Amino acid sequence: MSELIVIGYEDQSVADKAFAEVQKLKDAHVVDLTGLAVVTVDEDGKTHVDTPARTEEVALSATAGALWGMVFGMVVLTPAMGVVGAAVGGLIGKLNQMGVDGRFRGKVQELLSPGHSAVVIMASKVTEDRFAAAMAPFGGTLLKTSLSEESEKELAEQLAGPEAA
Repeated sequence: MSELIVIGYEDQSVADKAFAEVQKLKDAHVVDLTGLAVVTVDEDGKTHVDTPARTEEVALSATAGALWGMVFGMVVLTPAMGVVGAAVGGLIGKLNQMGVDGRFRGKVQELLSPGHSAVVIMASKVTEDRFAAAMAPFGGTLLKTSLSEESEKELAEQLAGPEAA
């Protein structure tokens, strides 16, 4: 099972510090990351994404990396639904079936209003009490949802498309 955790901050410098703390928690085996990013929306509404790969190498399998990118994009970067292609529509439908619905995405988008930042974490394991204690000094607004291993596999298959079957 993977946990998708989004922690919103009004101050980018606090988000950057929280992002660095999550990386330390990974090294201390408090959290097993499958994805990590800090997302900032500038005053003009442009989205900027920073990942640990820019500062250190985080080993992800191809499937986990592709899944992380898809989930991240669907949850964080997908604007109001409007017109989408069939493949994207299928992925969104799959996320909806798994509980990552429009309300969750809407809450994430509210956190990411212009001038705000969020740390986005996808983890296969989180030691809840140690994670909460380490992140408490940074404050922020926490949103969380879970994906089962079966759901992750279904999403990966959906992402791969019919050619991979």
